[in-house]
Amino acid sequence: MSRAWKRGSSRAWRKLRAEILLANLVGNQGMCTLKIPTVCAGKATQVHHTLGRATTGDDPRYLAAVCQPCNLHVGEPEANPDPPVRARTAW
Repeated sequence: MSRAWKRGSSRAWRKLRAEILLANLVGNQGMCTLKIPTVCAGKATQVHHTLGRATTGDDPRYLAAVCQPCNLHVGEPEANPDPPVRARTAW
């Protein structure tokens, strides 16, 4: 079981997920919003936290309807943070 599902799925999350997928169905014919070449399956079946759930929570402004292959390809944004900045020259 993934760490994301350790606490389980709440009723509020299931309702929000359904709203996001319905809005995508109406506005985008239910297609994946990421559309990653050679990965995308086309039909959005999952909701992706674009900036990571730890950063934005379940704020609908940061949720996107995506297909499962795109969601798995992108992964969780907090899991792979940017490396620290290093100076190119030493003074």
